Amino acid sequence: MIKNIIEYFIETVKSNGNKIAVVEGEGRITFADLDRKSKILASIIIDYVNDSNKPIAIFLPKTIDSVISDIAITYSSNVYMNLDIKTPLDRINNIISLIEPKLIITNSMYFKQIESLGMTLPILNIDTIDFENGLIKEEFLLNRLSKLIDTDPYCIINTSGSTGTPKGVVLNHKSFVDFIEWSVDTFKFSEDEIIGSLSPLVFDIYSYELCMLMSKGSTIVLIPDSLAAFPIKILEILVKEKITFLFWVPTIMVNIANMGLLEKIHLPSLKTVWFAGEVFPTKQFNYWKNNLKDCLFANLYGPIEITLDCTYFIIDRDIPDDEPLPIGIACRNTDILILNEEDKLVEKGEEGELCVRGTSLAMGYFNNPEKTALAFVQNPLNNSYPEIIYRTGDVVLVNERDEIVFKGRKDSLVKHLGYRIELGEIEHVIVNTLKIAKNGCVVYNSIKKEITLFYEASNEISVAEFRKELTKSLPKYMIPTVYIFMQELPRNTNGKIDRLYLKNIVN
Repeated sequence: MIKNIIEYFIETVKSNGNKIAVVEGEGRITFADLDRKSKILASIIIDYVNDSNKPIAIFLPKTIDSVISDIAITYSSNVYMNLDIKTPLDRINNIISLIEPKLIITNSMYFKQIESLGMTLPILNIDTIDFENGLIKEEFLLNRLSKLIDTDPYCIINTSGSTGTPKGVVLNHKSFVDFIEWSVDTFKFSEDEIIGSLSPLVFDIYSYELCMLMSKGSTIVLIPDSLAAFPIKILEILVKEKITFLFWVPTIMVNIANMGLLEKIHLPSLKTVWFAGEVFPTKQFNYWKNNLKDCLFANLYGPIEITLDCTYFIIDRDIPDDEPLPIGIACRNTDILILNEEDKLVEKGEEGELCVRGTSLAMGYFNNPEKTALAFVQNPLNNSYPEIIYRTGDVVLVNERDEIVFKGRKDSLVKHLGYRIELGEIEHVIVNTLKIAKNGCVVYNSIKKEITLFYEASNEISVAEFRKELTKSLPKYMIPTVYIFMQELPRNTNGKIDRLYLKNIVN
């Protein structure tokens, strides 16, 4: 019985010590060296945080050092929280103020940025650590790990917040163990998988890749974020490093399809491709499937509150370009409830909200009991004993093949470039925080994958001015693409902004 993720890693290091664990450009690190450096850092961490199950933040680019840091935090029996170095410092400040980590790990390049926040928490500069001669408190670490159980928190992943403050989703060891065991069994992953890691550190996809490294001895090839604008260079890395497995957000895959790059660069080593995080247009997916006929493709679905994904669809049949890809069936040990407005189970073909129960559920939102109580609720179908379900807010139906099909969102939460974005947060920043416009309504064009802002102001504001101001408070992926000036936003009969009307304009 696996109690925590590190138990996987200890066994993996014993059998794969000399194998390459992480590739970063021309840099390489073996499992044995990764283990040694992680233990050295973990031994230093416990000098700062002599406790267990406490959040520790990481403010680093996606490098071998960030992998070492994540594993080290787990070795120290604490909870890692990766932060995005591209995020405005105001937002980083909001996250840190909410989560209150006990320590933040960074390097020389970013030390002054973190220091400028003026916080009282200690900052550890990883560049100052002597990894060649550092001491390992082996017995102390193992003693702490022996007390770590599967329901203890493993990591915190931040998602967007509607009032300007992100929510820290707390995920435990057991939910990751569950997902790893299911995925390895279902997809028959071997110990020779080489993962093309493209997702940012702050994505749950990266956390899964890290777990595959620790549990199956998979090699992770870190693909720089900067290459997103140069898809052909990404494909060249896949060829060079003989990548066997991809778990990507569809956006880059759509770009590759639109550019016809799979006809120019062949990927003979690639065996399995997962995609999740947003809808993959079927036309572009079919391009991938037709060009990689020996590859197994799977469409996965699930918000971060459900530890990666809760449904999957292995695409084993031809699907016309004009039909959506199903999100399939529930993963093992997960139950899907599709409820109508009266909280009753829907009939086949009837739309309803997708709700989830099972060990995959997150523990809740860190330091945010109010929002936790709104999303993680008692199962309305069970009045006999406490049983929590998560309400996703996603509308789905079951088709004639008994496959779940995604239809849309109940509210303003959207998936854009793989990020979960609450459109209300963008409005809040524009109208209340920065006060750029009198009023605003943000809608999402799901076809063009564009964030569109309708705004009221005394005079039309230039796109350049909007972007200049918004970059101070929002990450790049949350900045609107289209700006539409209106002297007065349309209202419905209740006097509220007519969001449906505006959404229909752009879709």
